[in-house]
Parts: sequence; structure tokens; C-alpha cells
Amino acid sequence: MTSTLRAVIARQPGGPEVLELVNRPCPNPGVGEMLVRVRAAGINRPDVMQRQGNYPPPPGASDVLGLELAGTVEAVGPDVREFKQDDRVMALVHSGAYADWAIVQEGATLPIPDSLDFTEAAAFPETFFTVWSNVFERARLAAGETILIHGGTSGIGTTAISLAKALGSQVITTAGSDEKCQACLDLGADAAINYRTQDFVSESRRLTHGRGPDVILDMVGGDYIARNLEAVAVDGRIAQIAFLGGAKAEVDFTPLLMKRVTLTGSTLRARPIEMKAKLAKALREKVLPLIQAGKVKPLIDSVFAFEDVRNAHARMDTGAHIGKIVLSMPNGEDTPQQGAKA
Repeated sequence: MTSTLRAVIARQPGGPEVLELVNRPCPNPGVGEMLVRVRAAGINRPDVMQRQGNYPPPPGASDVLGLELAGTVEAVGPDVREFKQDDRVMALVHSGAYADWAIVQEGATLPIPDSLDFTEAAAFPETFFTVWSNVFERARLAAGETILIHGGTSGIGTTAISLAKALGSQVITTAGSDEKCQACLDLGADAAINYRTQDFVSESRRLTHGRGPDVILDMVGGDYIARNLEAVAVDGRIAQIAFLGGAKAEVDFTPLLMKRVTLTGSTLRARPIEMKAKLAKALREKVLPLIQAGKVKPLIDSVFAFEDVRNAHARMDTGAHIGKIVLSMPNGEDTPQQGAKA
């Protein structure tokens, strides 16, 4: 280990061209923290928003990009009990994943199942923490119910499809092309709606024999807010996790009352470690066994070398990805060709 590390920051708001590698001092772990040698880091939509200047890190957090990583424990701080040096781990962080080394909190860290390599493990924390929190805890999706997942080929979408199917629910998704709809079906979705050529409200109600989906997972917002209320079933639940289509809308909330709809929303990044630790415990008990058994697995779209981070973000910007985009660090378990298709 050296006294400095390479990290990725955005020198100013803008496109992928504003990303640059900088040298930073290598940090030391504090109480309940670990220093991890990063082998791979997942790329997520919040990273793009931070690069654009629309999603600053929480107060006190580093300006280094990246919310999830996989690697090996190099050193542990006081009061770390579950992990030791050289353990393979995957972790949710509030910043700092795009770096050679990173500080992680033990409470937001999970062991990497033997069935996952570092690239796959780096694609786990952000999406699985988010989906578990919003779909299974806040929206209470149960076996036998139907969920409508908007953006089915995104990292969140592919994760939600896999988990919902593995836990016994029926899955309907939306996607923006026939190719992406087929990818959702290949992943296990029961039906996929091309939102460019079909109306997801009428289609989702037709597919549920007029009842509507019990749960809707939405990251679009905008005019989808009113349409989700129209589509959802009586006593249904809508989980709002982002507003890619806009945070403002003119909405007739009458269906909220008439259908007894629960509308919930949350963000993950700035929430306290105690909450993230509870999610990590639930994932360890409920999801890691599914991973180990091969019933659920992160879907990787593409893998880019650490130095090729600008092209990785450009891939995200196109919206053409199906699954997760991952950065692979030098000397990682798998060192891919730049932009290699997984």
C-alpha cells in the first residue's frame, strides 16, 4: 500500500469530459471503518447527476465519485468485529468508490459470496440496497402480487426483476425499445411494455385482468406520477425513487383516496449508517442465499478499465445499457479490455 491513491472527481459540472484522475492521500480507517483495496466499482445514475452538478455529496463526504465497490480489506479500525484483513467485501459508500483505496463502514458492508467475482460484486450494493428498501420494505411486495417496474433494463430495473421473480411475484416492466423489452423477458419478467409504442397504464391493467399492479417502482416521475395513480391497483403501493422525468407534475390525487394508495419515496445516500446496517442485515439473511444458490445475480452490461472512466460515463449517458456498468481497477480479479462487453 502507498501513501497516495488515484481517485476520480468532476473538476466542474458537465459531461464525461469533466472527469479526471487526481492523486489524494490514502486515508486511515476510523472507528467502525475499514480500508478496502478497490477491485471494482459500480457506476450509477446518481454518479452522473453528481458529475452534472445536480447531486452533491452529503456534508462531510468526499468529492470522489462512486457509491458502491468491491475489494479486499487492507486494514480495520477500532470496533470492527465481522471482517478482517484480506476478506473479500462489497460495500455501499456515500462517496469515494472510484479510487484505488476507499474507506467503508462496517455496517454497510457485506461479504462477497463465493459465486460472485469482484466485477459482479461491485454491481450489487447500490441497486440491491435500494430495491430491498423500497420494493420489499416500504412497498411490501409479497409473493403472488404483481409489480410494475419502470426502466426495466436499468441497474435498478434488472435487480428488481430478478429479486421479485425469485421471491414469487409476477413482474411487468417498461422499457424504451423492443430489444430492451426482450432483455427484460429474458431476465424473467412475465411481460414487458414498450413505453414508446404502448400505453403502460392500459397495458398493465390489461395484463392484470383490469385490477392493476399491486406495486409500482418508478424512477421517472413527471407525468408518470399521475399515470401511476391511474394504473395501480386498489390498496396498491407506489415507490418513487427518482425523478428523471421531472420532480413537478400536475396531478389529480383523487385515485389516491378512492383506491387507498400508499405513495412512498426515499433516497439512500445520506441516510444514517444505522439504517443501512439494518438493510445490510436483511440482505445477508434474505438475498445472499439467493445469490449463493445462483437464483439471483447482478446483470453486467459492460466493464471499463479505471482509466477509461469517461467512456464508462458516456455509455451511461446514452441510456443504451442493459444492466450495470462497472469500472475494473488495476490488478483486479478480472482485468477487462476497455469497454469489454460482459
